[in-house]
Amino acid sequence: MVRKVFKSNKPRHPKIEAFIQKYKIPREYLSINRRSVSKGLLVGLFIAFIPMPFQMLAVLAVTPFIRFNVPVAIAMCWLSNPFTMPPMYYMEYLTGCWLLGMEPLHGIEMTTEWFKENLGDIFVPLYVGTFFYSFTVAPAVYFIVNRLWVRSVHRERKARRSR
Repeated sequence: MVRKVFKSNKPRHPKIEAFIQKYKIPREYLSINRRSVSKGLLVGLFIAFIPMPFQMLAVLAVTPFIRFNVPVAIAMCWLSNPFTMPPMYYMEYLTGCWLLGMEPLHGIEMTTEWFKENLGDIFVPLYVGTFFYSFTVAPAVYFIVNRLWVRSVHRERKARRSR
């Protein structure tokens, strides 16, 4: 099932093929196989948890070093969007405070003045929580998708043999 979501037998649009050939984009960046999709999820989620601007550019900066499905990784970066950022980063901040044994700040206001005044108190717990989630959730998703993909292939083969 997981494999069928990502794989299709439809040929790519001719304009997309021309774009790929014109700019000499490596096929690994667009390939849909277990390893590239799993790595794309890993890289995209890892970067999505980090509170920084230009997360999609960070994904592109990693591409020469790790071969993965770039569109999947960029889509994972979109998980941290303006609607999900406040609860996501607050959860990371609370986790960082818990890991450091600190008391979280109370009376948080969503104003730039408040953040400027309290940035020193927020910064370390936020990034400790960020690295906790980046190093636990992203690899967990990588292994889960990898395992589900393998299981899906085995089920398809078994069903094909039984027919």
